[in-house]
Amino acid sequence: MPGASTSDMHIHITSLFGLVGFVVLWLGLVGGTRILLNALRSAPLIGWAIGPFGLSTLFLHEPSAGFVLLHALLPALVSGGVLYLGLFTSLPSPLALPHDFFAIVSALCSGIIVSSLGDWINALRDLRYPLWGEARVLRNLQYLHASWASIHFTPFGHSYLREHFGSNPTELLQAL
Repeated sequence: MPGASTSDMHIHITSLFGLVGFVVLWLGLVGGTRILLNALRSAPLIGWAIGPFGLSTLFLHEPSAGFVLLHALLPALVSGGVLYLGLFTSLPSPLALPHDFFAIVSALCSGIIVSSLGDWINALRDLRYPLWGEARVLRNLQYLHASWASIHFTPFGHSYLREHFGSNPTELLQAL
């Protein structure tokens, strides 16, 4: 670029501890947004799981198309907002980044992709190939079981598995 010096185009970590704290806060707020959206859902909860990809919930009914899009869009907006506030405003930032248009767009887009790509893939899958009832429960259980998540069932989930599959959670997870 004519007229721009190369010393203005570098990234500098001002505080390693601050950077780690910022990343934890950023991902925590995005995950908290997902949990809040799931808590606002009025479908019967079968169970929940904690795994390497965070907290997951198992609901009986297929969500509406509007909820699927909201579940993909709102965490992405929170992610972009936190990144912008933490990196490009007058607040103390753990990274010294150039404040030009390209740096801002690059940082925000890459951060949103990192934090929300899975949400968008799930939304496209749910809109293109919707599943409900037993098929949705089995698909989600198989995915969680394959990712080594710790799956916990609610009392409703225990009775649902007993009525619809004729087994308890341990037997069903062994069969997957």
